[in-house]
Amino acid sequence: MDIKTAKAAILVESGKPLVVDEFTLPDTLEHGQVLAHVHTSSICGAQINEIDAVKGADKFLPHLLGHEALATIVETGPGVVSCKQGDTVVMHWRPGKGIQSNTPVYSWRGKRLNAGWVTTFNEYAVVSENRVTPVPASIDRTSAPLLGCAVTTALGVVNNDAQIAIGEAVVVFGVGGVGLNIVQFAAMVGAWPVIAIDRLDNKLAMARDFGATHTINSEAVKDVAAEVRSITGADGPDKVVETTGVKNLIELAYEITAKKGRCILVGVPREKAEIYTLPLHFEKVLKGSEGGQCQPARDIPRLVRLSDAGKVSYRGIVTHEFALDDINDALDLMRSGTSGRILLNIS
Repeated sequence: MDIKTAKAAILVESGKPLVVDEFTLPDTLEHGQVLAHVHTSSICGAQINEIDAVKGADKFLPHLLGHEALATIVETGPGVVSCKQGDTVVMHWRPGKGIQSNTPVYSWRGKRLNAGWVTTFNEYAVVSENRVTPVPASIDRTSAPLLGCAVTTALGVVNNDAQIAIGEAVVVFGVGGVGLNIVQFAAMVGAWPVIAIDRLDNKLAMARDFGATHTINSEAVKDVAAEVRSITGADGPDKVVETTGVKNLIELAYEITAKKGRCILVGVPREKAEIYTLPLHFEKVLKGSEGGQCQPARDIPRLVRLSDAGKVSYRGIVTHEFALDDINDALDLMRSGTSGRILLNIS
């Protein structure tokens, strides 16, 4: 490959700031690999969880991060047919069309630098073919990375996990990048009411713009469950989606779900939640979501068409932009909970 080195934000030690430095790429691409020039990447809560080792001790340090971005294909390895040099692509963590290759072998400061099938906090990335999906070159640089995770996850949650139907009452806890789009898509399929719950009024205002019929500030209301039932009726909402991973909100989301309703957990918890399981024996459903079970090769083109037709909007979801060199400031802002999706302008 002509590209020998690139800049990246590297996770060296769990719970510590990322190190922005140059690393070395492999000499050649293996079967099913592509070289992507990353332009813009958004930051997902999953990266915060990785940095903080929420799922346990990190066995792969040091390693690269990121899983939703807009990029251009620079080179393709043997066997690659779903994209070609010069294609504009969305990079995503869910497997799509094509080969799942070996993960790349990078080096940094004389030792191996680990990476998964896709990473996006780096200027150039060796990526598995099935982690990129071609999109029109005219696509918006700011919103396109959201198609790699936030928007496709929301679409999958609505269609596959929650299976929201016309006229069903829906509650969404947490209206960040994923939650706002769950609100948008729930409204699109005819749910009513669509209730957004958050602790920040500015996010609730945006949720109303995205189709929420009612909003609840969880810090301003003494009894959120009672407030929800005053809107939906005593039976509670048919479908509840929890995106924050906060223990007490997971428990509350399950509690308020109707007896035969579906409660979908999107956010990754940092501590164990406690629930009364008896209702699960009588048709109540509690389900964890893995990216909404979306299929990028199918769902990303659908979302592009909807956006081009003016049927969906991603305006305002990205609230802040940072350079790659300033990624630790971006991560601090994201941890504060006061931002929307944050965009990294990489190259």
